[in-house]
Amino acid sequence: MNLEGRLIGNRYEILEKIGNGGMATVYKAQDKILKRYVAVKVLREEFTTDEEFIRRFNTEAQSAASLAHPNIVSIYDVGMEDNIYYIVMELIQGKTLKQIIDEDGVLPWKWSLDIAIQIASALEVAHKNHIIHRDIKPHNIIITEDGVAKVTDFGIAKAVSNSTITAFGTTIGSVHYFSPEHARGGFTDAKSDLYSLGVVMYEMLTGRVPFDADTPVSIALKHMQEKPVEPIKLNPSIPYSVNKIIMKAMEKDLNLRYQSATEMLKDLNMALKDPDGDFVKTSSNDMAYTQRIETIPEETNENNKKSEEKTDNKKKNEKVGFFKKYPAAKWILIVLLIILIPVVGFFGSQAILNAGRTKDVALPNFVDMTREEAERQAEESNLQLEITEEFNSEVEAGKVISQDPSYLEGYTVKENSTVKLAISKGENIKIVPKVVGEEVEAARELLKAEELEIEVIEENSDEVEAGIIIRQEPEADEEVNAGSTVKVYVSAGIKQITMTNVVGKTEADAKKELEDLGFVVKVETEEDTSKDDGIVLRQTVDEGTTVNDGTEVILIVNRIEERFTVGVNINVNSLTSSYFGTSGNQGTSTGDGTTEGGETTEGGTTELPTVDITVEGGNRKEVRTKVSIDNTAFDMGGLTFTGKKGETLKVDLLITNSENNATIYQTSADITFGTTETLIFE
Repeated sequence: MNLEGRLIGNRYEILEKIGNGGMATVYKAQDKILKRYVAVKVLREEFTTDEEFIRRFNTEAQSAASLAHPNIVSIYDVGMEDNIYYIVMELIQGKTLKQIIDEDGVLPWKWSLDIAIQIASALEVAHKNHIIHRDIKPHNIIITEDGVAKVTDFGIAKAVSNSTITAFGTTIGSVHYFSPEHARGGFTDAKSDLYSLGVVMYEMLTGRVPFDADTPVSIALKHMQEKPVEPIKLNPSIPYSVNKIIMKAMEKDLNLRYQSATEMLKDLNMALKDPDGDFVKTSSNDMAYTQRIETIPEETNENNKKSEEKTDNKKKNEKVGFFKKYPAAKWILIVLLIILIPVVGFFGSQAILNAGRTKDVALPNFVDMTREEAERQAEESNLQLEITEEFNSEVEAGKVISQDPSYLEGYTVKENSTVKLAISKGENIKIVPKVVGEEVEAARELLKAEELEIEVIEENSDEVEAGIIIRQEPEADEEVNAGSTVKVYVSAGIKQITMTNVVGKTEADAKKELEDLGFVVKVETEEDTSKDDGIVLRQTVDEGTTVNDGTEVILIVNRIEERFTVGVNINVNSLTSSYFGTSGNQGTSTGDGTTEGGETTEGGTTELPTVDITVEGGNRKEVRTKVSIDNTAFDMGGLTFTGKKGETLKVDLLITNSENNATIYQTSADITFGTTETLIFE
């Protein structure tokens, strides 16, 4: 049955299948309400017809949902829809412990111990909540990307084992990790989980399971009958105490095994501190020691027999005489015995049970207490403390940072239980060593010795040899907390860059392109009116040239300045009147500067005077001939001068007689572009 694309519980959209087990299929889904990804475990169809199995599944799944622990995969929801029984749980990114063992083989003992501690911590909480896992194996342990061990399949495991304990074909995936009592189909409890944890530790540290065979039945028989090869013989690097812990956890006799996860946790933590210590307590059922007993002489033995017979006869006669003398006393005694025996039995058994039962006490909140306050509180609550100290920059020295078990309102523990406290030693201040001038590996060792981390950043340098540290942050001799990161900038040597062609590009585009390559760009300008304004005309480094990073390149950029135009007007009549005098009726000037028409006066026909005009300024010269002087305001056919703003130009005007070339008028004037609009000669 494939559920991909289906919406379950009107809330969980099934996205894809991510796992397939003997009892259930696991899908990745999205919670439409809380907008998060979850894992949805759906029971296989063959288990949905067993009513007893379904009842136990629901009971156990709901119980598991109440477990809250960082090493237990959280269960968010349990439900049933269209004969589909499902559990919604936390989606974990990581690998199963089985995958890691298959990939790496034998795991380091410290890492293995850390994983075992996390699993045992999860089992401790589950067992206190009366939930037995019954299927602890590497396949059910997920190691996150941060190295946190997460135990999964709580709740369903108990129901499966109760329903299929004798059907080895359906439990083949777990038979390698069964406890002897589980393998024989007997009663299982918390100690069965600890046996399985011992098998998991065995596999982590040796790369193999303690018992293997061709059939599940054969493996189960080995669990019940054979003693495993000690893991230290397969992997001599295993510490003595760790070997002892594994062997004690895998004892076939439940009474010789660890009695609780708390007890096993204590030894696991001690093994981290004292790997070769002999602190693991083991015991044996063979308590009948051989004793030496003196023989009794035959004569003494006969005398003793006679003495005993006399005493017995005397007591018998006394009893008979009493009841014969007081017959009613016999019946009174019988009635009293009938009444008193049940009463005495009841109160006696209660006294025995209470004497052997440990009282529950409220777990105090030790966090933020001083050591003295915590010890006083533990004494009042009749609890034992296991104290470790560690540096902490956030908690004041001498105060409790954390506790295990963690405090929960209303949570109780047994009297004389051990509570682990971590107490702050305050800030762990370190002096940053000087690493400038060192190679990276040498700097790494110097910083590691001071419990500091390193972050390596490469940068180019034309002054420092490649591989040598140029600078550091923080600088040498500064005070920082242990675990802080020191940034070291390491020379990558001189970077070589190749020049590209930017001629014809805009100044902004060319500058950005070259700066991105590593050039230092400077800009100079010149004017070329044949090219667009603002484009690059030339570059000082030729295309394809390889140079050092940071080389300077000059871009010659076209910069066309704004031009201003000044027109020229000449009042010919006004400027020539003094030369010719006042004239009468005169002809008109033509467009090309010649004079046409003319009128006849009483004295005859009059020849109209004409002039030559020359205007010169800068590189421009304009000459007009035979211009009639009757023009009062002559325009030189659109004569203009153009220049840059603020530039001054001197313009010369020369008017001569067209007939004899005599100078009639001569002058000059200055044009300032941007201020002079029209140059007028009059």
